[in-house]
Amino acid sequence: MFKQIAVAAALVIASSSALAQTTKLYAGLEGTSTKVDGADREGGFGGFVGYKFSETIAVEAGYARLAKGTFDFDGDDVDVDVDQTQIAVIGTLPLSSGFNLYGRLGYNDIKVKAKFQGISASDSLDDGVVYGVGLGYSFSPTVTGRLEVSKPTSDLTKLSAGVAFHF
Repeated sequence: MFKQIAVAAALVIASSSALAQTTKLYAGLEGTSTKVDGADREGGFGGFVGYKFSETIAVEAGYARLAKGTFDFDGDDVDVDVDQTQIAVIGTLPLSSGFNLYGRLGYNDIKVKAKFQGISASDSLDDGVVYGVGLGYSFSPTVTGRLEVSKPTSDLTKLSAGVAFHF
């Protein structure tokens, strides 16, 4: 009896994973830690959407708040936000047991917004090539976790941990 139940359970699990289709559209959230050369690490957050053309190639657009802080300037507070927008091609190398390695190459724009004594200003700090490498793990056909290190600019290094949901 136990063997029959075990075989039936195995067939149900096998059929559900065989019927689960990997979808092409995905979106996700990430927590970030950004290091600016000569400064402390700053925590942040971000979101992204992507489209998988195949198992190995995708395109992805994203936004991240790299840093937010208040600094003292001659006794007055200056509020500063550093934001990143990007679009990139993602190349993925599937590994065994649900793991994959991926690389990112694309374009990004880093904007700085500052508010001082009620006056706000923003400027594009840097724009250009963004590149990075990461490790992904498929928890299920629709949920993937990932860890990544990327270089938005020559003096910024971004570490991120995120989760992607495939629709």
